[in-house]
Amino acid sequence: MVERHRRTVRDLRRGNRAAVLQRLYFDGPMSRQALVPATGLSSGSISNVVSELTADALLEEAGVVESDGGRPRTLLRVSPSAGYLIGVDVGETMVRIELFDLGMSELARSELALTQLGYDVDVIVRYIGEGIASVLTEASVPPDRLLGVGVGVPGIVERSGPEGALVHGQTIGWAGVPLETLLRQVAELPPEVGFHVNNGAKALGQAEMWFGGGRGAEDAVIVLFGSGVGACIVTGGAIHGGMHGSAGEWGHLTVNVRGRRCRCGARGCLEAYAGSEALLQRWVEAGGTLPDGAGEEEAVTALLAAAQPRDDGGAPDPVAVAVLEETAEYLGAGISDLINLFSPERVLIGGWAGLQLGPHILESLRRYADSFSLRHPAGKVTIGMGLLGPDAVTVGAATLVLADFFKSGGRRSEPVREEELPALDHVEWRAPHGPGAPH
Repeated sequence: MVERHRRTVRDLRRGNRAAVLQRLYFDGPMSRQALVPATGLSSGSISNVVSELTADALLEEAGVVESDGGRPRTLLRVSPSAGYLIGVDVGETMVRIELFDLGMSELARSELALTQLGYDVDVIVRYIGEGIASVLTEASVPPDRLLGVGVGVPGIVERSGPEGALVHGQTIGWAGVPLETLLRQVAELPPEVGFHVNNGAKALGQAEMWFGGGRGAEDAVIVLFGSGVGACIVTGGAIHGGMHGSAGEWGHLTVNVRGRRCRCGARGCLEAYAGSEALLQRWVEAGGTLPDGAGEEEAVTALLAAAQPRDDGGAPDPVAVAVLEETAEYLGAGISDLINLFSPERVLIGGWAGLQLGPHILESLRRYADSFSLRHPAGKVTIGMGLLGPDAVTVGAATLVLADFFKSGGRRSEPVREEELPALDHVEWRAPHGPGAPH
């Protein structure tokens, strides 16, 4: 027998609070009167909810507007100082930590390059803990004003036990790393401050859908083009698989049977041809020269300079040009698979390498994607650049906290009790053995 889910008065109140908060957050400032048709709630419910949220210091007045023949109407908005969010981007070239107010204005940041450090779990966890403390101190924000910490990571995030989020980052050698538990152990934060861990491409996608180039779209694909490649797929306005669901590891679709060896250990993955790490390898194999001691981002800059020299009389390097064109072809083929499968309205290119390379390969990428796609879905899609820049994953990680804030109606989560946290010596996980660890 199927058990019916019965909504309680508490559930109803939380839902009403969430509806008002989200409407004011994304479309405000608005008056109480305008909130009635915008939310579908009655004027009495709006009055009650606004009174509650104002008493909780979540709303503030934002001016007045004249009405037709009546009294001026007070505008309301979500108060930016009502709480604070931290976003963490565990990227493949650096770890970036940013503190935001509730209006998503950046207040402080901390960054650590990973070029020489690799992906040692203990080093990264310790740095995140120190970085959280650093940004809070720099902005003079007390830890109890923090609503939560969002973390975007490479790989698959699984939630199946008391350890919280486990990270399976095969390309960086992470196998079942209990990142949430580890972070709770090092970060000196109140127990009610939650950690929200998810795949970096999904975090990027949510940020672009809420604040960037995806706004207004129901169906979209947001591509994260960095050392590797990943994608966030949005269908019907919701992220495919949910923010806590399936992996969506687009970069590990096979594009060439028995092809190049990928960092994951398999052969022929899209990432083995289209990620910046593979791009640079192919350039060197074809005769290109990397600058001495250059990190990955500097090396990509050097490749672009070789392919498209400035107005100094130099000729483009045909090898660099060919490698960029081949990269556009592989990315276009990979995107065509997503177009044929999901028929998105928009495809947006983001990630640090996407931001660097996108303007130079976008036209070729569009042409290849169109040529590999079925005509009908290809005729409905636009392919362009994401709008949020290099901080998009960090912003997206912070939106994980923001989404939880809305879901709870602006109320803090229940505190995590000390006895609910597994001890580190009882958490089983394998230390990293380097990128490309065997399956």
